[in-house]
Amino acid sequence: MSVISSLQVGVLDPQGPVAAAERTILLNATVIMLAVIIPVILLTLAFAWWFRAGNAKAKRSPDFAYSGPVEVVVWAIPMLIVLFLGGIAWIGSHDLDPPKRILAKHSPIDVQVVSLDWKWLFIYPALGVASVNKLVVPAGAPLRLQLTSATVMNSFFVPQLGSQIYTMAGMSTRLNLLADKPGVYPGLSAQFSGQGFSDMRFNVQALPEGQFNQWVATAKRNPAQLTAATYAQLAKPGLQATPLEFGAIGQGVFDAIVDARPLPVSASATESAASPADDASTSDHSAMAM
Repeated sequence: MSVISSLQVGVLDPQGPVAAAERTILLNATVIMLAVIIPVILLTLAFAWWFRAGNAKAKRSPDFAYSGPVEVVVWAIPMLIVLFLGGIAWIGSHDLDPPKRILAKHSPIDVQVVSLDWKWLFIYPALGVASVNKLVVPAGAPLRLQLTSATVMNSFFVPQLGSQIYTMAGMSTRLNLLADKPGVYPGLSAQFSGQGFSDMRFNVQALPEGQFNQWVATAKRNPAQLTAATYAQLAKPGLQATPLEFGAIGQGVFDAIVDARPLPVSASATESAASPADDASTSDHSAMAM
């Protein structure tokens, strides 16, 4: 992949409000730092040229020790830089808090995310379907993600939608995202988790509402079910070359994975798991013996 094509699918090409806000923070911080870096570089070159050996006009003060105006400039500029950068970080960390609700015209959709070795499992509790290495969502609808890991710590990241967040065994983290318009947005694992982590990739397919509903209907007709047996196969370390879909899931699959409990033997058409709360960033679950 060329450098240009890489930039077109990265953090500098946001396709959602979270990623757009993060790019603004990145650009603002860069401009603030360049306000120091560029003058320092120019002044270094100017001083080197002015105080060259052949310049008889340059006045040298070998006994110079202190200057109030110089001290003010030397200390004031770094203080302003720290103040500006700190303010941007403070405001941004609150505005872009991962569990903070995203306001939109469309109703939110709940998705439960499980990181495996080395694949991603996406569960739609209210729709009764699941997929592997493919996250299909309605464009313009807020995504309320609840994430965990069935193995080692991992990191969920969709650069064009924003906000990398960690997945950890025995607990769940929450993340709210939104895709502004239809498209395919690459996602990846941003945490080294073993031999296959570099190929632990997936696509977020943002579809118009009508096409999303068609996908859900098609997925429900899939005879494959997310049961204890199929999950045991998914949990084995290895890569999943092609995305998978499950037309039925068991009740409480996500909670069972978090709590390290056995999954339901059979799957039902729907799952009665409650929607994740929006006012908590993480919720710990005590591990139980299988």
